[in-house]
Amino acid sequence: MPHRIAVVVLNHFAPLDLGVPGQVFWSAETPEGEKLYEVVTCSEGRRPVRCSAGYSVLPDDDLDVLDTADTVLVPGIHAGRALKDGTISDTLRAALQGRPRTMSICTGSFVLAAAGLLDGRPATTHWRDAARFAALFPEVKLDPDVLFVDDGDVLTSAGVAAGMDLCLHVIRRDHGSEVANRAARRCVMPPWRDGGQAQYVERPLPPEADGGTAATRAWMLAHLDAPLDLNALAEHARMSVRTFTRRFREETGVSPAKWLIGQRVQHARRLLETTDLGVEEVARRSGFGTAVSLRQHLHAAVGVAPLAYRHTFRRV
Repeated sequence: MPHRIAVVVLNHFAPLDLGVPGQVFWSAETPEGEKLYEVVTCSEGRRPVRCSAGYSVLPDDDLDVLDTADTVLVPGIHAGRALKDGTISDTLRAALQGRPRTMSICTGSFVLAAAGLLDGRPATTHWRDAARFAALFPEVKLDPDVLFVDDGDVLTSAGVAAGMDLCLHVIRRDHGSEVANRAARRCVMPPWRDGGQAQYVERPLPPEADGGTAATRAWMLAHLDAPLDLNALAEHARMSVRTFTRRFREETGVSPAKWLIGQRVQHARRLLETTDLGVEEVARRSGFGTAVSLRQHLHAAVGVAPLAYRHTFRRV
């Protein structure tokens, strides 16, 4: 039987968040085309629920369907309207307790926290709502910089598109990378996104509009196979090391070293997917120098060795 996912729809839900599980999990299937997941929707009393885009949906089920679900998922909501004081109904709180696996997309984490499911546990939410979440639920170990958090039986994601990352992660966890990779291709999205949501956070532009690091970042991308130390990068940007480091973090959300490693990993993945180059040559062209260094960084990023990655993600 397909793994059943019950999506709990609340008033002021985010339309894209509701559509994500149905699309991504529906795309997961065996090589023979058999669906691996069944997605159902529910609401309290099977009542119509209205979204932030100005229309309503009528779920097929009420909260009783959660008793038959293998996974319960709560999409994002307009937290300012739906959870003014961080509380939910007793009925919903009771319905969410004791489930085999519970997930949230975006501000759906507010609902899980209000139900007491995140107390003492790591979690994330949309970066714009992180401060309010932390104030309402100080007992939750909030990490506002990541795309998603997997804490075993409770998983949370950052805003909107990060819900797709989380759903693909769950497919990968349940059925392996090959199935998740096929689902990602069907959804026309990458199987894995590097980095976290810190890179998307709105930040004030530096005072000197013409003094950014964009040109140096482009230069770094064109010379990934070369040794690029901080002094050389600052010199290219015509800044002091201190100013360059501060400006780079303001514009990207990460340090120059972390950004460079991420780009090198991404380039190595592209070479592993699209060429027959040996691992040593991939390591050299992506700037890691040795296969050992490439193996360490790739495993830290995606959890697999270069040859295993090539076998799983090689484009056909």
